[in-house]
Amino acid sequence: MTASAAAPTGDTTRRVTPLLYSTGISVTGDGAFLAAGPLLAASLTRDPVAIAAVTAVFYAPWLVFGLPAGALVDRWPRHTVMITADLFRAALLALLTVLVAVGHASIPALIALITLVGIAHIFFDSASQASIPAIVGRDKDTLAHVNGRFWAIDTVGRLLLGPPLGSLTFAVNRLIPFALDAVSFLLSALFVRNLPPAEPATGPHEPIGAAIRAGVRHLLHTRDLRLLAISLGAHNFGYNMALATFVLYVTDVLDVPDALYGVLLAASALGGIVAGWRARRLTRNLTYRQVVATVHVMQALSWAGIALSGNVWIAALMFVTIGAGGSLSSVAVGSARQSLTPDGLIGRVVSAFRLVGVGAGGVGALAGGVIADRFGLTTPLLCTVGLQLTAAMLTWPFRQRRAESGR
Repeated sequence: MTASAAAPTGDTTRRVTPLLYSTGISVTGDGAFLAAGPLLAASLTRDPVAIAAVTAVFYAPWLVFGLPAGALVDRWPRHTVMITADLFRAALLALLTVLVAVGHASIPALIALITLVGIAHIFFDSASQASIPAIVGRDKDTLAHVNGRFWAIDTVGRLLLGPPLGSLTFAVNRLIPFALDAVSFLLSALFVRNLPPAEPATGPHEPIGAAIRAGVRHLLHTRDLRLLAISLGAHNFGYNMALATFVLYVTDVLDVPDALYGVLLAASALGGIVAGWRARRLTRNLTYRQVVATVHVMQALSWAGIALSGNVWIAALMFVTIGAGGSLSSVAVGSARQSLTPDGLIGRVVSAFRLVGVGAGGVGALAGGVIADRFGLTTPLLCTVGLQLTAAMLTWPFRQRRAESGR
């Protein structure tokens, strides 16, 4: 498939605007939670493995619930799924706020609640990703434009506004970041109600097991999707291996105060916002695999700079590059899934991707904790450099430049 020269129409992109608003609000709360969660864990224990486990459970539910959730999303009303997931997550964050308030927060309780939040996120993510091509179509330029906006907004909330908000409010009062996330999910549900219809076809459905196998089969038999899923798994494994104990690296090695931890992470948002907003132009002349392979190299060089310099200012600069690469990778992978998958399979293909990518992130986080515990806090950063470079070599289409058919 070649890129369309025409820009997406305003009417087409405006139809998905409520989802962009929903994303912007909820991911800002999530960004605060992602910064405050490790800080809460670090206030309860200094055990690197326990802290890494808190990070890992953000992703581990995909290993168990991802594929069944995708099959169900492909047959349930997508808006209902997203609203229900938002309300459930709001209730869970409210419960965590209460536990912190009464002094009963613990590592096991934090892990249990994050696991449940992760399960709800599986349903929301699969439904929202399936809704985009159903609303705006499958033109490559249009998908790059909408997904670029989506990930730029996601970056603003999750990395630029959320983390400093989470770490700063945590320093003021531990309740605030978790309460903010609960409210963000309530507001997100209100915006989802305004999306135009994007429901799967009605009619008889095959058994869940057969439906799951159909989604996995489509992923395995579509060459570009298969390679991108493996590449995404390697990327997420390495990124989370480095990030799982990064809060300890920042506070103990770089000597950064707790309140500024989220500010450092927010540096990645600067690159992510620009790259996401300009994704259509930046990716137009590249295949999906070429974009992702380039991102692997960017990630490797960035983590090497952080590990070898030991300097907080260089670390902040490297996080700008990490954020830019993350946005471009998300746009390329998301657009590939949406353009190369029939509407009735998108929920399952998204879940199959996440099973590989997000599941690998959880395993990588645990590996990072073990490596840091045995070999020091800098070692996980160096390990991810080698992994990212290897993944770049395997992802780049050296033999021939295929059209975006994926076959």
